[in-house]
Amino acid sequence: MDGSSVAHTNFRVRCETLGHGEDVYLVRSDDVNLARAVPLYTRTSTYPWYSTLKPLTVTLPSERILKDPSAPKHTKFLYYSYAIFRSGVFHRWEQLSDAPTELMEGKQQDDNMAVETSSDERRHHHELPLRLLHNRELYVVNDVLGKTMGPPDIDHIREQSEPQMKKAESLLSAKENSSNSIGRRMDRGSRGSMTSDNKKHVGFAPTPPPFHPKGPMVNKQPVHLNSTDGLVVVSAFLPVVLTRSDDGQWSADWDYEMLLSMQTHLRVTRVGIVKWRGWHGNQGAGGSPEGGVPLEERDLVEACLVPFNCVPVWVEPKLFGEMYNGFCKGVLWPVLHNVTSVYADDEEVMESKGGTPNAMSDQQFSEYSMDDVEQGPIHGDGGKEAELWSSYTAVNRRFADTVVQCFNEGDLVWIHGFHLLILPSYLTRRIPMAKIGMFLHTPFPSSEIFRTIWCREDILRGMLNADQVGFHLYEYARHFLTCCRRLLGMNYGMIPDSAGGHTLAIDSNGRHVAVTSIHAGIEPPVLNQILMHTVTLEKANSIRHQFSGKVIFCAIDRLESLKGIPLKLLGLERFLRRCKEWVGKIVLVQVGISAYERGDDYVKTKKEVNELVTRVNEMWPGTVHFQECAESEMRLQQRMALLRAADVALVTPIRDGLNLVPLEFTIAHQDALTELGKKDGRKRGLCILSEFSSCTRVMRGALHVNPWKVSEIATAFHSALVISEDERMRRISTALEFVTRVTTQRWALAVMLDLKGVHKNLNPLQNAGAGLGLGYRRLGMDTDFIPLDTSTVIKGYKDARARLILVDYGGTIVVNDNLDSLMRFQMVQQTRTPSLPAPEMVETLTKLCEDKRNTVFVVSGKERHSITKTLGHIPNLGLAAEHGMFISWPTKKSLSKRRWETLVTEGDRSWRPLAISIMDVYQSRTHGSYIEETEMKVLWQYRDADPEFGYLQAKELEDHLANVLRNYAVDILHTGMEEGGYVEVRPKGVNKGVLAMHVIRNFTNLSTKARLDFALAIGDDHCDEPMLSVMRQIGRRVRAARLAKRGEDPLPDLPSTITMVDVSSVDDYVAQNLRCYTCTVGKKPSAAASYLHEVAEVQELLDSLVKMSTRDQKYYSSVDLFQAGQNQYPTSPTPISPTWQVNTSTSLTNMSGPMVKSRSLADMVDLDGPANKLTSRWLQISSMDETVDEEEDENFF
Repeated sequence: MDGSSVAHTNFRVRCETLGHGEDVYLVRSDDVNLARAVPLYTRTSTYPWYSTLKPLTVTLPSERILKDPSAPKHTKFLYYSYAIFRSGVFHRWEQLSDAPTELMEGKQQDDNMAVETSSDERRHHHELPLRLLHNRELYVVNDVLGKTMGPPDIDHIREQSEPQMKKAESLLSAKENSSNSIGRRMDRGSRGSMTSDNKKHVGFAPTPPPFHPKGPMVNKQPVHLNSTDGLVVVSAFLPVVLTRSDDGQWSADWDYEMLLSMQTHLRVTRVGIVKWRGWHGNQGAGGSPEGGVPLEERDLVEACLVPFNCVPVWVEPKLFGEMYNGFCKGVLWPVLHNVTSVYADDEEVMESKGGTPNAMSDQQFSEYSMDDVEQGPIHGDGGKEAELWSSYTAVNRRFADTVVQCFNEGDLVWIHGFHLLILPSYLTRRIPMAKIGMFLHTPFPSSEIFRTIWCREDILRGMLNADQVGFHLYEYARHFLTCCRRLLGMNYGMIPDSAGGHTLAIDSNGRHVAVTSIHAGIEPPVLNQILMHTVTLEKANSIRHQFSGKVIFCAIDRLESLKGIPLKLLGLERFLRRCKEWVGKIVLVQVGISAYERGDDYVKTKKEVNELVTRVNEMWPGTVHFQECAESEMRLQQRMALLRAADVALVTPIRDGLNLVPLEFTIAHQDALTELGKKDGRKRGLCILSEFSSCTRVMRGALHVNPWKVSEIATAFHSALVISEDERMRRISTALEFVTRVTTQRWALAVMLDLKGVHKNLNPLQNAGAGLGLGYRRLGMDTDFIPLDTSTVIKGYKDARARLILVDYGGTIVVNDNLDSLMRFQMVQQTRTPSLPAPEMVETLTKLCEDKRNTVFVVSGKERHSITKTLGHIPNLGLAAEHGMFISWPTKKSLSKRRWETLVTEGDRSWRPLAISIMDVYQSRTHGSYIEETEMKVLWQYRDADPEFGYLQAKELEDHLANVLRNYAVDILHTGMEEGGYVEVRPKGVNKGVLAMHVIRNFTNLSTKARLDFALAIGDDHCDEPMLSVMRQIGRRVRAARLAKRGEDPLPDLPSTITMVDVSSVDDYVAQNLRCYTCTVGKKPSAAASYLHEVAEVQELLDSLVKMSTRDQKYYSSVDLFQAGQNQYPTSPTPISPTWQVNTSTSLTNMSGPMVKSRSLADMVDLDGPANKLTSRWLQISSMDETVDEEEDENFF
């Protein structure tokens, strides 16, 4: 070969069958020892496509070889294979079965493309025609694992990057050292990838990710799972079944009924309750086994579960019964399925049962419900319901204790089911570093149903304390998002993820909680193995023989109203009335699973089903074969036998979560697509499926019906019987595509990749906790967002000579009135007096303003007459009203009326009546909204309206105002519900950030010093964010200049949440040693660099600054000698006392209680002598001018 020509190639392969802990490697055909195997990676946005992280160098043959027909084939093609590794060790080569069924149908692999390996396994090779590649060009080769027929699909990347080409790894270089290990290759390959936008497509492969970004290179590390990853799977029940022999020996086996029984090569620990006779929390009489595992044998059970990596949670049967049967099944289950029974009548229910309460108790709470948990309507958090909620929280705490014991740092925690909704609240408090995922296998109700639960906020906050919440359908996720928005006021949307894509997430106190919707599947290999069992085949043949000559419809449902069994029977009845030619030719085998835990609902449903079955069989004998059995009698093996024998399956619930019966039925009849299956003459393999079941969205080949419309069920019976052969084949093939493609392992892998890809800040300062009990929540903060260090602020204040203090009004120096919607409305209507600052706060502001070095501004959103009435009497206090539109500069005199000027020039105000008239229209349309007018702005408040409708109306109003007022100098602002929920129109260019810069530019007129060297800005809500952002950027700009001057490293970037503005206009007004502090009140995401918890802490901070400005004049130090020159020296000092105490303790900020009076040189003066007895040094100091006085002052503070 001619080594002068090379091409640079990235390889991508579509892997549908990889399981947990399995990786795929690219291997040359002549690389027998796998010395140069190259790993491929995937991420959430590209799965199931795996690709190399950087291009490989492929040496191209010369033109002479390519044109020579006698040249060996291996000189014109590149041969390679894909190897599957498990836990970093070679497991197998790719197989034909790895390819998707639809790609391999009707195609035969070329036998010449397979060779025998040392492990007696056929190794299939891909061939890449080198004639399609050109020198120094970049390509992407797209393969499908297991599909080696024909050339691959190639994407030609036109744009080249020479420096990146030099980093390409050689795939064919003969100089490659065979000692290079796979691990080293993986380390080098994990540094990054290349992307591009300009591609010429060759073939029809899906578009690969770009490889050459035009902008800055962003290093996105792919997310993948390997054998070192730990996983703690938490579910109500362990996926194992325990048995105990007569001699007391315990044994366990996997419960393949459970979704979480799948096997994986990851390090998995499973946590849950053991299933053994009393797994429902039964309490038997006289110490019967229903009481659960005996205490003295728990050690034996734990030892039995060790090989399965299962850790049991031990809970008293009665407590667990109250949690499971009482709260989960009695309260949560109906609500999660959009059912509320506010009109339930205990007497009517009892009469419908046909028995007395005592008699019914024996029937209702039998083998599965001996804990006597009362099943009844929901009454709220009183009485029995409060006890059930207490049991629910207690069991969740038990689970938390066990999970913490099993957790190792770096493990993922995956919680399943509605039984453990508040478990994340307990876990995140104790192991905040853990990435916690939660997956619900039930539906999630609309907000109008969910809000009927008294503990709704606790449940939602518990779920939001997880890092990821998963559902089977987006429909359920959408309801969850709406509940969080309506009940907790949170926002949601698409946010960028670590893999370069976007993830649907909820903004929960600065944290992003990912919300995923991925439907689970089944494990076809397990079901195929069961279908091959002799017992299964015999049972299926027995059923076929029992109903010989008839079309068998089958249904397997729990006996509860949500399963819609009566509607199904009514549909069958209507069908036979209309299509009498089918009478005697069909049979419905209805299996009812006893649902004792559903209590009244089970009894009522069973009675109704028996009545309908009797009625149908009286009209058409033998049409319905109804059989009730316990859940233990209809396990997977018995269920697969029935599904195999049936021709059509009916799943018609009126509300259902995960239901795997349609998927199992599809696997049972997958052979209907084969030639042998077509010869049996049966029209089998179709499923009639309710549109209210989760699998309806993925089982597109089923016949979908609305179970509430009986005529649709009847029509579905007819369609299944007369369907054409071609359509039946198409429907079965469509249904089979999802069942075979989305397996349980693939579902779990996708969810785990999402969970591992969640960004979680482990810095306790950016990932802090707040709240008590179930109100505990995690708060996500920006980098460097820390509690305000008051000692640092005081030190900067003490050393400064020209200070600026900007404080907000409501929520900063006075309790915020806007937090309560009713109070806000009453103040707008002027029917309530707004809150006023405490007298202590007014006194503190007054004393701060007395220091001539201070320039203090109170920046408020209130109108100027209101702020003047409250604080206008304080001398030297600057005021800003309506977010800075009106400014009253500091004045030394206490005036009843202040002089005000505007931040921007007042222009044409004819926009106000236009804006008000438009807002009035939307106010009449939107209940709960109202208009608020001030002197310079107009607001349309919708904080009390329906959140969704109010937001939509606000967006429409915003667009309407923007169109009508486009020729006016106004700004139209729209804030979300979390920021108050309003649309505001105000003069253009007015906000607190602009005000802050305006004050600094006029600082020379306010202070004796030319440049500002200390700044403190405090706010509390979104209206203060512009001020906090501007002040933080000013301080950062000055500090960055100092670092650059000293040649030090630059500062890190500001958080992306801060809106960058140009603050260069104040450069001439700030000192090079400026110390700037920004603070928000409340621990919440903000543009400020730090926070204080409440208004009281603001008071304490300002008091500390006052103490530094106005120290007790009975403490006479050398500084007091300076003040003597200004006639501030006391003429009658206190006589010397033997009880003098010299204060050499901590700073004034740490003092508490009465200040200890100390004496200094001034107290040593002879009180009887004249003042001229002072030393000559004192006279020299007292004659200094004011400038020297302040320069020396800095040395003493």
